[in-house]
Amino acid sequence: MELSAQAGPGVEKAAEQAVESACHLADLADLAGPDGWSTAAAEDVLDAIGTLTDTLGSVGEELAQALAAVATATAQARRRLGITVDAQAPGRESAASAPVVGGPGRRPPRRRGLGPGFRGIRTDR
Repeated sequence: MELSAQAGPGVEKAAEQAVESACHLADLADLAGPDGWSTAAAEDVLDAIGTLTDTLGSVGEELAQALAAVATATAQARRRLGITVDAQAPGRESAASAPVVGGPGRRPPRRRGLGPGFRGIRTDR
């Protein structure tokens, strides 16, 4: 499997921001040590890993199969940390009918903040 030389609009920039954020988090976590983690922070990181894995896995079935181990590892990490591994979100196709990297334990990440596409608040003056 070979990827194209040119990514879709904004994909390379967003991927670069994701890796920069991950490096920044790693630096902060190193400074804080093992006691610097909360359940919410660990859950957010596992959600991010799952989202990125699902997104990259959508490139093709071979890549999705290769990344399936990541989904298994994040589910196992959730169990070890005592974070609930929710059942498959309603409205999504079943694992038997669609190649979902996260499988039945995967749920969509929580959305925080204003989200993608926010363009500000308009006021009539």
